[in-house]
Amino acid sequence: MGPFPGVIDLFGSGGSLCEYRASLLSGHGFAVLALAYFRFEDLPEYLNDVHLEYFEEAVDFMLQHPKVKGPNIGLLGFSKGGDLCLSMASFLKGITATVLINSCVANTITPLHYKDMTIPSLGNDLGKHTITESGLMDCVNIWNNPLEEPDHRSLIPLEKAQGPFLFIVGKDDHNWKSEFYAHIASAWLQAHGKDRPQIIYYPGAGHCIDPPYFPPRIASVHAFLGQAMFFGGEPGAHSKAQVDAWQQIQTFFHKHLDGKKSVKHSKI
Repeated sequence: MGPFPGVIDLFGSGGSLCEYRASLLSGHGFAVLALAYFRFEDLPEYLNDVHLEYFEEAVDFMLQHPKVKGPNIGLLGFSKGGDLCLSMASFLKGITATVLINSCVANTITPLHYKDMTIPSLGNDLGKHTITESGLMDCVNIWNNPLEEPDHRSLIPLEKAQGPFLFIVGKDDHNWKSEFYAHIASAWLQAHGKDRPQIIYYPGAGHCIDPPYFPPRIASVHAFLGQAMFFGGEPGAHSKAQVDAWQQIQTFFHKHLDGKKSVKHSKI
């Protein structure tokens, strides 16, 4: 069988290899590569000085794979993986559809290098974190505004991307201000004569929007930081958001990678 529309799937700053979302998405007619970029096998232990050439190799691998239907692929990124997907879409060839789940529009955590270019990381002040009544760390206010100097240099040049964007936004995201970042992306693209991105807002949904019927991660110990973090979300609303977002992601990819206008929905 095949070839199938190709998608590269990236997770966030917890690192390691997360394959559950890619595995589930592959059951819906996609060839999916779950791509680790630190804390896995021979990859760096820490997220320092990311080089986009590594991700370019992954794109080339997918486009040359006999089971991948070219001439382009899609990207799916969550959290830090989302801003990496934005950078990939902006600088690399062969990408025609990008889905961001609660992503920043600036490069975060560590500088990004590609050829002779470097995008600095968005500044932050950990002193601005708060502690909830349950003793959880809330980091929503630690990040600098990417529209203000000097952090404007950390913005990713989205206008260079070839394909459309879908932003999945939890309005109760307490990792960072995903709704604000989606507004920035929309204004930025339109100011450069590009189409307005598709943005889907989910009231009551937090940061960690997983596939359907996964227990809502309202709070958890961050895999890399080792801290108990509050990620936001009301369990009922968050769970409903996961069901709808999963269908929206499939519809978007089928439309822009496979030319299908309607998709048969399934529960998972």
